[in-house]
Amino acid sequence: MPKPFPDLTLVLGGARSGKSAWAERLVRVAARPKVYIATAQAFDGEMEERIAQHKQQRGDGWTLIEAPSDIAGALAGMDSGSVVLIDCLTLWLGNRMLAEADIAAEAAALLDVLAEAPVPVVCVSNEVGMGLVPDNALGRKFRDAQGALNRDLAARADLVVFVAAGLPLVLKGALPEGMT
Repeated sequence: MPKPFPDLTLVLGGARSGKSAWAERLVRVAARPKVYIATAQAFDGEMEERIAQHKQQRGDGWTLIEAPSDIAGALAGMDSGSVVLIDCLTLWLGNRMLAEADIAAEAAALLDVLAEAPVPVVCVSNEVGMGLVPDNALGRKFRDAQGALNRDLAARADLVVFVAAGLPLVLKGALPEGMT
């Protein structure tokens, strides 16, 4: 019996681990219209180049929604026949912290929106707890908030995958048909 596509998936990994590429592969097996919610902002030429590379690697066939701060708004009114990839929650959290938002309230609201989404959602996020302890208060506050968001999302997700060196390790749930 084929495994259904999960309603909520969390793909974790370190920087440059291959998590985004793996999440894109996962979304492709859903055989539905693909929506990419991007949270990155290009503040300099190097970031513009990274965003362009991501677009090129993804290829055609994706609807792009740029939502550096308002993931809930981006998910509102989503066609129930599609599948959504949010890349990434780490940048979203950084954007919200720089805006001096109430992070606990924003994270709770995001989790509620994801739980009620009318479409399958795949979230990409960095695992930031495996490195050095940041040497400043803001860095430690970010690491702690990211860790809490990842834990809370993992608890609610149907599928949680950790990607290292481009290789997936399923932490929770089962991969849908077509993924290995």
